[in-house]
This record gives sequence, structure tokens and C-alpha cells, in this order.
Amino acid sequence: MKLISWNVNGIRACINKGFEDFFKNIDADIFCIQETKCQPEQIDLKFEGYKSYYNSAERKGYSGTAIYTKKEPLNVTFGIGIEEHDKEGRVITLEFENCYVVTIYTPNSKRELERLEYRQIWEDEIRKYLLELDSRKPVIMCGDLNVAHQEIDLKNPKTNRGNAGFTDEEREKMTELLKVGFVDTFRYLYPNKTDSYSWWSYMGKAREKNIGWRIDYFIVSDKIKDKIQEATIYPEIYGSDHCPIGLEIDI
Repeated sequence: MKLISWNVNGIRACINKGFEDFFKNIDADIFCIQETKCQPEQIDLKFEGYKSYYNSAERKGYSGTAIYTKKEPLNVTFGIGIEEHDKEGRVITLEFENCYVVTIYTPNSKRELERLEYRQIWEDEIRKYLLELDSRKPVIMCGDLNVAHQEIDLKNPKTNRGNAGFTDEEREKMTELLKVGFVDTFRYLYPNKTDSYSWWSYMGKAREKNIGWRIDYFIVSDKIKDKIQEATIYPEIYGSDHCPIGLEIDI
């Protein structure tokens, strides 16, 4: 099974920058999208052979997630059942016969860390949610998790320590998630691979110089880690300040 995840930083803008070509060429079984920034009535993006599910934020032009899937799920859930978290359209869960696929767009702690306290609450609730799913069947979770977990996951760890996305608190929450039975698929296959990033600032020619961060992930249940076949980052694909990432897994 081939899965793709991409924070498109506005799906309507990304459509004008080659999104549809990449979607068709990559031919994923499941294609997950974060930061759609649109309401359902603002977009009519269909692909032959795929069903689509959108979860939009109450606030227009903000956040939002979507999933396109070739195989029809047994069940679809929007959010995690907690209003405080669900109003921003950040989670979609598809249930299949042998697994759950969850796409997540984690809140950014923001420049002055004004949402860090909320982010910590979010992380705890998401971990509980994923563990509950995992108790029933294996989980494949993906998305923009807005954290570079290890120093190897960003170009300049020393100067960025304490900044949003690289605070000790955010990194520890990722560690907690992995400790309770989940695996970062890219690091599982490539524990020492450097200069592998999925997001670059628009400033200072950061992408051209590959001064980036790896903040987009495929995380899977530990019980299916031996089924991971490949984890890919596609830095050559433009259209957003993030690039797509991919997972191939035999499940």
C-alpha cells in the first residue's frame, strides 16, 4: 500500500502549482492533505477512482485536513471527539479492515510560544486517541506534526532550540508517543540520514540552500514496523513550503 502526506499550505493555491500532476503521477492508494485552508463549498477537486473526505476548520481560510482514498473505508471519523480540538478540522480517521489511517495537522506553538500550553494538552489527547485505536487494530498516522524530533531533523538545531517546533516540551511529547508503541517510519529505515527535510522557510532562499526541518511524518504502530517497505521525502516537488512525504507498507 502506498500512502502520501502533504501539507499543501492552501489546497486552492497548490492546485495552481502542480498539485494535480503530482497526485496523478504518484498514484497513491491513500493521499492525505493538511492545511487545506478551505470550506467544502470552496473546492470541487475530484479524481477518478478516489473517494474524498474533508474536515474544515470553523474559521475560514485556516487549518483543515483531507484524505483521498481508492479503497472505501468501513468508517470515517472527523476529529477526536473533543470540541476544543475538533473545531479546527485537524484530524480525519479512516477505518479499514486491517488498520486505521489517521491524518493530523498538529497546532503550531507560534512564534512567541503562545499556543505551547494548548499544544501540550493537544499532544496528550492525541496520544490517548491513537492508543485507543491501536488497542483495536494497527494505526498508520501521518501529517504535519510541527516538531523536529531530534537534532538531526533540522539544519540548525543549536540556534533553533526553544523556538516553536523545537522546544524541549514538544520534542518530549514526540518521544512519549514513540515510547508507548509507535515508530517514526523514516528514522526506522534511515536512523542516521542527514539533510532530509520536509519544510523550509520562504525567507533567505532556505529551500534552495536546503536549510530545512523534518516536521512531516508517517508514524505507525510498533506491531507493524516489520511491514514498512519504504519511507520517502520528495523535496523536488514544489507547490507549498512543505514537500510531500510517502510510505510504502505491506498491510
